[in-house]
Amino acid sequence: MRLRELRKKVWEANLKLFEYRLAILTWGNVSGFDKEEGLVAIKPSGVSYSELKLEDIVLVDLEGQLVEGNLRPSSDTPTHLEIYRAFPEIGGLCHTHSPWATIFAQAEVEIPCLGTTHADYFFGPIPLARSLTAEEIAENYEKNTGKVIVEKLKGTDIMACPAILLPGHGVFTWGESAIKAVENALVVEEVARMAFGTLLLSPDKKPISKDLLLKHYFRRHGQNAYYGQKKGGDHE
Repeated sequence: MRLRELRKKVWEANLKLFEYRLAILTWGNVSGFDKEEGLVAIKPSGVSYSELKLEDIVLVDLEGQLVEGNLRPSSDTPTHLEIYRAFPEIGGLCHTHSPWATIFAQAEVEIPCLGTTHADYFFGPIPLARSLTAEEIAENYEKNTGKVIVEKLKGTDIMACPAILLPGHGVFTWGESAIKAVENALVVEEVARMAFGTLLLSPDKKPISKDLLLKHYFRRHGQNAYYGQKKGGDHE
């Protein structure tokens, strides 16, 4: 029952990816990780979102061995597994080629924090991983993609800025659940669009002040956050 619920949540998260227009055709994928079971649920490879069914979601262990499902898991599964192994606090991962974020990835430019919309979700710029070497591309490409993500994120507060750009490729986002990873992917796409427009109008625009970044990030996150509602309906 527990693993069926994981598969259901990952299926729903993948459908949201399509609903939000973050992925078309068979592009992109979402996974979820059950830490207690040590299992990952992920979209199958090459299945369109319009045809994706709950029973299509594949379960694998952290070594990539098939546990449940009749289809091959996403070709990006080794990338997801590298990240889960390195950061067990992550409960969901999302990979997209959403256009605005991918523009920055292809230009090999971080998405700067130019406004409070960005600061509400991400503590600073969306970072850019390094490019893979020819050898890393030729052999174990997807696993090495995960390795360069881990390399970039090691030693950082990964939940404070839950997104990264891959040069010439796209974006990965994460969160405590699969649906949260998709929400973060949606926000990355929106702030990338805003940043692109801002830099088009004002190419020399600098990031917002540290004071404004701190105010907007920490009013939503952390022990003293006051944005939103308390459980039970009391206003925070």
